[in-house]
Amino acid sequence: MLPETMLAMAVDSATRTLRATRRPVPRPGAGEVLVQVRACGVCRTDLHILDGELPPHRHAVVPGHEVVGEVVLQGPGATRFAMGARVGIPWLGRACGTCPYCRTARENLCDAPQFTGYDRDGGYAEYAVADERFCFALPAACDDLHAAPLLCAGLIGFRTWRLAGGAVARRIGLWGFGAAAHIVCQLAVAQGQEVAAFTRPGDTQGQAFARSLGAGWAGGSDERPPQDLDAALIFAPAGPLVPAALATVRKGGVVVCGGIHMSDIPAFPYALLWGEREVRSVANLTRADGEDFFALLERIPLRTHVRSHALADANTAVDDLRAGRVEGAAVLVP
Repeated sequence: MLPETMLAMAVDSATRTLRATRRPVPRPGAGEVLVQVRACGVCRTDLHILDGELPPHRHAVVPGHEVVGEVVLQGPGATRFAMGARVGIPWLGRACGTCPYCRTARENLCDAPQFTGYDRDGGYAEYAVADERFCFALPAACDDLHAAPLLCAGLIGFRTWRLAGGAVARRIGLWGFGAAAHIVCQLAVAQGQEVAAFTRPGDTQGQAFARSLGAGWAGGSDERPPQDLDAALIFAPAGPLVPAALATVRKGGVVVCGGIHMSDIPAFPYALLWGEREVRSVANLTRADGEDFFALLERIPLRTHVRSHALADANTAVDDLRAGRVEGAAVLVP
């Protein structure tokens, strides 16, 4: 028997904080499922929405797009997941399926997408509705708390890694050693790659954390690694890191920006780009990315490092992430 109302933490755009509200438990529409949330990761994109760095798409939206939960109600025609199934709800909540991008297997660039926790209410709540076509079955070996960061930090990190050449690159640099980088680091090391981790200057604790996960070198973003890199993956939303990363990449190398938002990239000399170096961005993800990522986890077990918070303490979790006090990922538990 479902309750009539639920706790949800909604964006208060006037104060740039999350406001605790009681809302009716939503009901799934055609092809949708109602998920009882067991855990929801806190992503930097949630901060960009909360802080107004991304334009608002929905008034008082409930953020959260790293959602792990149990299917407790099926909408009309929803048959993909059985009642009681454990599913993950990612950032891409729906794609139109008809635009030129969707028709060419690039639904991450869809002209009319819907994003979880931005266009659709997300997982900072006790229940969430999702389009079952865009949910993922999750590896049984990973519990709810540790699975949550995989739904964005893991998926976007994986896509960023693949766009940087995947396992082909011998030496990679990870800029901004947060939730995504700590997952990618383990993935890269398992594939035999050499990893250089870049943190905020002076962050010796973060550098030690990176080395504990297999990074062969760790230092500040104002330092150079011992050898030039084949690829640099930037997860921190700081534009000045782009020319800094380019300066560490060998000829023919690539710099991939993995965030949805970044401050302006400053002017830099053409010499940093010359030599067929490349700068590119990552936009969202496809369902194929998710299927490939979770299949890979069956062969390469990764351990996410998490700090849990009660759902009602979401503002504390968000503040900790904003201030750089989170080692690994923060996760909300209703």
